[in-house]
Amino acid sequence: MKIMLVLGTRPEIIKLSIIIELLKKEGFNYFLVHTNQHYSKEMSKIFFRGLKIKLPDYKLSVNKKSEIKQISKIIINLESIIIKEKPTHLIVQGDTNSALAGAIAGYKMKLKVCHIEAGLRSHDLEMPEEVNRILIDHLSDYLFVPTSVSKDNLLQEGINRNRIFLVGNTIVDVLNKNMKLSAKSRFLERFKLKKKEYLLLTIHRQSNVDNKSRISNIILGLKELSEYLKMPIIWPIHPRARKRILSFKINLPININPIEPLNFFDFLSAEKNSKLVLTDSGGVQEECCILKVPCITLRDNTERPETIVCRSNILAGTNPNKIFNITKEMMGHKNNWNNPFGDGKSSQRIISILKLLNNLNS
Repeated sequence: MKIMLVLGTRPEIIKLSIIIELLKKEGFNYFLVHTNQHYSKEMSKIFFRGLKIKLPDYKLSVNKKSEIKQISKIIINLESIIIKEKPTHLIVQGDTNSALAGAIAGYKMKLKVCHIEAGLRSHDLEMPEEVNRILIDHLSDYLFVPTSVSKDNLLQEGINRNRIFLVGNTIVDVLNKNMKLSAKSRFLERFKLKKKEYLLLTIHRQSNVDNKSRISNIILGLKELSEYLKMPIIWPIHPRARKRILSFKINLPININPIEPLNFFDFLSAEKNSKLVLTDSGGVQEECCILKVPCITLRDNTERPETIVCRSNILAGTNPNKIFNITKEMMGHKNNWNNPFGDGKSSQRIISILKLLNNLNS
């Protein structure tokens, strides 16, 4: 077995970090391909070093391109690498364009495709990520699902249960390992904040930031909220969101404080110490649930329904009044829910399954 891992964004680096660490520890023959889908190569490098995993063996250059050009260029580059390296298995994580391109290249080149975080569904085909998830799952040979909900989604789509492995979510493993390091972060001191006396905001989805009406409504709801609560809202602003705010000529209220994107450990500190998080990120919904921080999702749907069921998260959409009222309600919510994403041993389970598959094929 020779394993090729394809990743391209910070969430992929984070969620695969312990997998990569264990592949090395267990003596697997593996190599990394970083597509550089993410907007900041330097920030990605910081994540590799911070998480103490080796830098990629191959680095592509596909950022700042249309989705079709990005995906097609990754596939073309991966074909050459596969011909050279001759891997037998290919691992992808999540629902990014890099993961989709990896799955397509692996499938076409007759590799065994392994999808980590398979089976997530928002049931909203207008989300590019939803289309990616479905395609990746149906191209994959082995599907590692985080919850029974994800497993049921795949079974309902006709995927053979023998290809599905319920392992939990690797983000639990990563948070358990790195919380002590995040405690050393000077995030609070740097921005003169006190624990539980600020709200954290993240918005990056195209459906929100590229739509003037939706982003304006979100900002209006947050303005009313910050004035009512008398709390600042800290916003590590995605470059795409910053660009749209400027082009739409939206003036941010004084209590909404845009800051530069944070490294992994500072962001964990920002999440853990916030009173509440408002986000359109699926990964942040998971992290808040695990960290026992209430979450408001600025979307009309979620591919993490487990967070709704356990009541760590509520969907608010982008209506200003709904954002205001739901957040007020959530502020008084007790943080006593159970984490539905596993026990922190997901990465080890995946490695054990890969070892078993390797023994069966040897």
